[in-house]
This record gives sequence, structure tokens and C-alpha cells, in this order.
Amino acid sequence: MNPKRFTGAAMILALALTGLRAEDVQTWARGLERRGVKVSAGLWDAATGKAIERYQDGLALVPASTTKAVTTYALLKSWKPDFTLDTEVWGDLQNGTVQGDLVFKGGGDPFLTSERIWLLAHALRRAGVDRVTGGIRLDQSAFDAQTEPEGWENTTADTLPRVQALSVNFNRDDRGRIVGDPDGLARRTLQEVLQEAGIVFEGRPAPARTEPRKLLAWPSPPLRDLVLDINKWSNNFMVEMLVRAFGEGSWPRGVRRIQDFYATTFGLSAEDIHITDGSGLSKENRLSARTLAIVLRAGYHDFEVGPEYVASLKIIGGEPWKLRIKDPNLARRLRVKSGHLDRVDSLCGYIQMPDGRVRVFAILLNGPATDEDIWPQVSRWAN
Repeated sequence: MNPKRFTGAAMILALALTGLRAEDVQTWARGLERRGVKVSAGLWDAATGKAIERYQDGLALVPASTTKAVTTYALLKSWKPDFTLDTEVWGDLQNGTVQGDLVFKGGGDPFLTSERIWLLAHALRRAGVDRVTGGIRLDQSAFDAQTEPEGWENTTADTLPRVQALSVNFNRDDRGRIVGDPDGLARRTLQEVLQEAGIVFEGRPAPARTEPRKLLAWPSPPLRDLVLDINKWSNNFMVEMLVRAFGEGSWPRGVRRIQDFYATTFGLSAEDIHITDGSGLSKENRLSARTLAIVLRAGYHDFEVGPEYVASLKIIGGEPWKLRIKDPNLARRLRVKSGHLDRVDSLCGYIQMPDGRVRVFAILLNGPATDEDIWPQVSRWAN
């Protein structure tokens, strides 16, 4: 089914219809407001867009990681699920020996791990590389010099590793700690893995002049797999890598492309999609429950990329995580993206009702709230 059938003013109008049991959700929301919590929430029928219940569903609040539900749909729809990002390897290869340095040019692959570098190394061996007279050189020119997204003034500085065009192992060490010298980590890891694969590095100074050529273009996993990891694990680093690549190396340009996508496809303004990053770490981001529902419902009806998008969300009771709420009726009936920051709790996704119908929901809470304020309402909607 073509998602454009559900775009623009028609979709917004359908999602804004008067709720059928508004008093119930209003009692819940007003109880939260008395505690100083701002609420934007709603439940809609996925087939028709008709509102079942809603409360301040047009109020834009800080969404935290539910931002990823917006970012990843735009990426899947724009790039398509089989899209890949190449890491290029350049060198002056003569009779099995690279004269000078072996150059790795990053292209924004967010999943360049040691295991995949091992595969890359063996691809280089098959391409005829046996020896390198120099060492490893990195080309980070695909991304500009900006070190973090805009709007991060109130975000913990050590939340995200440095996002560079060539980043190895998520720019973290073997204990998962952010490294201060990601280029050093990349060079060491690349050389160690290539040496284990049988490529010899002599470490001599590079010649003054060489004629390098592209020896290999190593593709990232397809976008469908990257989005799966991003939404299942809420991986901030991976999604910010993709946003930078989407903007041809520029965070602001990547964000604008996402906003332009929603403006063109759904008629949603920059105020509706008010984001400064792709992960939701920025507290400058603003989304409403209604906006999240529009995106989720479009993804559900999108034959081209919808299966990959819906599958990327966490399945309650169907993943290697324990259910936070002890309600067996929810098992495998909810697909969700959650979000958490200081004084921000959010959840959005799909509910399969007992009769098989599917509904779309979104809850954004800003203030002194917890998951325990969200799940009882979701359980009531589901049951």
C-alpha cells in the first residue's frame, strides 16, 4: 500500500479526530500533570487513523530516543533497505606490495567492527595485497570537522563517542569505554587484523610520491540490518553516523534532509519535526504524540520499507530482555521504541488487539515520571 495515500493533511486530520473514551486517558494524564509532568499521548487505529483516545496529542515535548523512530523511517525510505556505505582502501600496489601507506577512506559505515575488518583483510589478500612498505593512513575527509550535533549544550558530554567517517568498533575499547584517540584505535585495530590475515607491514616512511589507486570498496551491512540494531538496542552512535552520512558529512545538513523528507512526503513542518540530532540525545528536540503516530502509521502501511521498519522495533516478550511490566497478555503483541533522558520518558509503537486489529500509540512524558507511569496505560490500551 502506498504510504502517500496517508500523507499530508488527510492523515493529520484522521489522527486528530475526537477520541471515543477521552475521559479515561484524561484522568491518567491529569494525575501526572498534578505532579508537574507534561503529557502528550494518544492511541489510534492503524487502518483508519481514527483516534481511540488522546490527550494533548499535538503538544510537542522532548522525545528522547523515540526520535529514532522518526529518523530511521526517513533513512529507510530515502536510501532503501539494501543501501550500503563503502569504506575504500587505496594504495600503490605493485606485484603484491603496496608502496608506501595503505589508505583507508571512511564513508560513514557505523558497523566497522574487528570481525568485519577480518573479512575486509581477506578481501585485500584476494585482491593481491601481501605486503605494505609503509603503515596505515586514515582519510576522514568524508565528514566535516563538527564534533557533536547541535543542541547538545544540556547533554552529557561523554554520552557519544566521536563520530568520524572512519570509526572502528564504535570508537570504544574492548571494555566498551569511549576512547580519546579514535584514530589511534582505528590504525592499531586495522593493522593488527591485517597482520593476522598475513599482510606484512614494514613500517618504512612512505615515498615522496606515489600513485595510489582504489584497491577495494568494502560495503557496510545493508541499511535494514543497521536500522535493526539502532532501534532494538537504541544505538546512538550508529544513528548519528548515518545522519552525518545522510547529510554528506554534515550533521545540520543531514537533519535538514530528514525534515525536508517529512515536509515533502507528509506535509509536516520543521516545527512538527523539530530535531537537531538523529538519536534523541538532544533536549532541543521536540515531537508530539500525533507526529510520532503519523510516522508510525505511515511505516506500518509502507510496503516498500515497512516490513523492515516495523521489524526493527523491540518486541515486548519476544527479545532477550525481561518484561518490565508483568502482564503476560502483552507478550509478542507490542512493538515499541522507548526513550529515556533525565526527566524524559517516552514510548511509541504498535499494539495488536485481542481481536487482531492493530493500533498505533505514543506517550511522551516530560517531568518527574518513570516507566511505571507509562506501562499501566499501555496495558489498559492493549487489553
